[in-house]
Amino acid sequence: MLNLASHYHYRKLEDHVENRTVYSARQAELNIFETHKMADKVALTFNVPIIASMLTGKKVMQIDNGQKFDFYPGESVVLKSNSQMLIDFPEATESNPTQCLALAIDTDKITDVISTFNEKTYLDGTSREWTLNDMTAALVKEQTIHDLVERLVAVFTEDHVSKDIFADFIIRELLIRLLQSESRRILMSEANGNRMALIIQYINDKLSDPLTVDDLAMKAEMSKSHFFRCFRNTFGKSPVEYINDARINKSKDLITKTSLSMEEISRVTGFNNLSYFIRQFKKHESFTPYQFKKQFGAKY
Repeated sequence: MLNLASHYHYRKLEDHVENRTVYSARQAELNIFETHKMADKVALTFNVPIIASMLTGKKVMQIDNGQKFDFYPGESVVLKSNSQMLIDFPEATESNPTQCLALAIDTDKITDVISTFNEKTYLDGTSREWTLNDMTAALVKEQTIHDLVERLVAVFTEDHVSKDIFADFIIRELLIRLLQSESRRILMSEANGNRMALIIQYINDKLSDPLTVDDLAMKAEMSKSHFFRCFRNTFGKSPVEYINDARINKSKDLITKTSLSMEEISRVTGFNNLSYFIRQFKKHESFTPYQFKKQFGAKY
């Protein structure tokens, strides 16, 4: 679970709806919003691009009069400058507040990171040049991004002499990870026979089966070393890491949306062994699948 002890030490609770605490660093500002009672249609706007990440509780978000969506812990979304947010808080209480992070980043910094991304990052089958206008991502739910958000909270809320340096490194990685995530999403939606996209589809269809790098390389009609290199360049993680993440994400959906037992879920998601499934789940989520089910129930 996210450690907010330093934040609680500094923050003053003055409002019960979207109480705002601001932490500043060079070229970035971290805002932590807390809501302690149910509320509807709360408006919020930033005049710079932001990365919004849920910490605790649930929001129902509407951006620029678009479709409403549920926003849960572990999820992030990138919003362009002056995006109009309209937010509902259906579950917030004093004992269980809804908490959200909004990271505002100077546009010059984002442009610099995008330039580096365009120069250094290769995604198999694409030649797209990204710009600042592309920094509006779909809802993202990735453990790597959530881990970076946790590190940012720790850096911003601690009074460390090197805070600006640490924050700069983490923000750069966070922006690149988000760009990779959006690139992968576009790649998957416009697959058109792209080998890496086809391999991802194959993995998702075969999660309950044994999957090896050798089998995937053969499916992609590549040598093992070339396949491994292309996969990591395209998706930012190894095939084994991707498979494990996909299995954990599928297990989370099954835990909260079905009545399957943990033994059945471990089998359906390809872990096969319940003890191994529990160990991997706890490593990935910081608590066991049983604890996850108790906390999120059917609401995840």
